[in-house]
Amino acid sequence: MRVAVTTPYFDFFPDLKNELASSYPGVKFRNDRVPLSEDQLIDYLKGYDAALIGLDRFTQKVCASLPDLKIVSLCSAGVDHIDPAILNQFGIKMYWAAGINKVSVSELTLAYMIMTLRRVHEFSSLLRKSAWKGPIGFGADLRGKTVGIHGCGYIGKELVKLLQPFGVKIVACDRLPMPDFYKQWNVEEVSFDQLLERSDVLSIHLSRNRTTLGLYTGEVLDKMKPGAILINCARGSLVDETALAQRLTNGHLAGAAFDVFAIEPANGNPLLDIPTFFGSPHIGATTRDSWRAMLCSGIEGLTKAYRQEPGAYPFD
Repeated sequence: MRVAVTTPYFDFFPDLKNELASSYPGVKFRNDRVPLSEDQLIDYLKGYDAALIGLDRFTQKVCASLPDLKIVSLCSAGVDHIDPAILNQFGIKMYWAAGINKVSVSELTLAYMIMTLRRVHEFSSLLRKSAWKGPIGFGADLRGKTVGIHGCGYIGKELVKLLQPFGVKIVACDRLPMPDFYKQWNVEEVSFDQLLERSDVLSIHLSRNRTTLGLYTGEVLDKMKPGAILINCARGSLVDETALAQRLTNGHLAGAAFDVFAIEPANGNPLLDIPTFFGSPHIGATTRDSWRAMLCSGIEGLTKAYRQEPGAYPFD
């Protein structure tokens, strides 16, 4: 099988690169981190049977131009950049492993909860600007708060486990029932409206699809508990960023921390100018542990790829 790799991250893991090269002689690697355009992707993959990819998009044009391509194996945490109907149209199988980065993202989420409650970013900026001239105000403890988790999948469940020592009340909203998990970890299942009304800290862990895009409108944000904080380490475009900026500026929400944005890179995003907002450049899975796991999963997918079903998890 002729394999071409579009993600450049194998350069950071020479043992995995050697393993892949040994298993698939002639494998082609990239070390350029600039995303490939549609035409560049076609040129790069022409004549290859399998693609081991990151966030490349396999459009109708791309797939139609690659008659030899039979397998697309993902080294990514999400699949919202792939349309299974297009792959199926051209007989291309796919592989993706769910929850591969759950530890890294859940740990980052917990860090952002504490950091936002304690106003670490806001206070640190005073020091950076040499503006620390006296008392700087108060933050808040995580202990004793009600933490809401919207989406209790792999990452949401991992976050529940991490929160156990903190003495918080956990409420969760998910489209699927999971009474055994909730009972085991002392989680109260609530409706979406109850989640908004009761959460001192609300953390989003939803996939990006037609049911979640733009879900957190201004009207929804207004239903959140006054003084609450919002964490999003899931996907961009789930929250109306303009509406969020307004609620942070008028004080309805005490703070927010986002790792994802509607448009990325998010350089120049107006949210970054708001003192109570903290943003990071989509680093949820950027640990060596997560990337090793994702690359190993991609290698595994070259032999385990299968036909995907549109409308079925994770494409719903």
